[in-house]
Amino acid sequence: MPFKVNNYLLVDVDSDFSRAFTQHYFANAQGSTLVVAGANSRHMVKLMFEQLIKDYCYCDFSNEISVSELASYLHEHHNIQGVLINQTDYQLADDAQKFIYNSLHKIRFLVNQDEQGFDFIPCPDPAHINHLSCQTDIAETSADLLTLSEDLNK
Repeated sequence: MPFKVNNYLLVDVDSDFSRAFTQHYFANAQGSTLVVAGANSRHMVKLMFEQLIKDYCYCDFSNEISVSELASYLHEHHNIQGVLINQTDYQLADDAQKFIYNSLHKIRFLVNQDEQGFDFIPCPDPAHINHLSCQTDIAETSADLLTLSEDLNK
């Protein structure tokens, strides 16, 4: 049974990998449910125009403010089920970058591309739930920060 990538966030560091992945899963689909985030907006717009992704968001994954804004956007506009990260990009990342990747969502898969397609490996590192996480109320933009603080500290 193939891995379902519905409503996942794909971290776009390698444009060639992202294109191959989206074409593999959504070239013949009625509508993509994948959201892509990365720094190459032009590439992501092309993927969206080709209907290989549902939405995209600019994100500089080396900048915590940019990642926090991504988390807020995803929390408010999408129901992200998990995060997909190119295994090579994850392995080459330094500790600070891995912390950011591991903060995006509690469910994270490393994706490896081979001749037969794509393999999914659960991320071996623990998840961090914080202001960079898109699945929690922490990411919700609130006008009443006092109420949010009280809710989080219950």
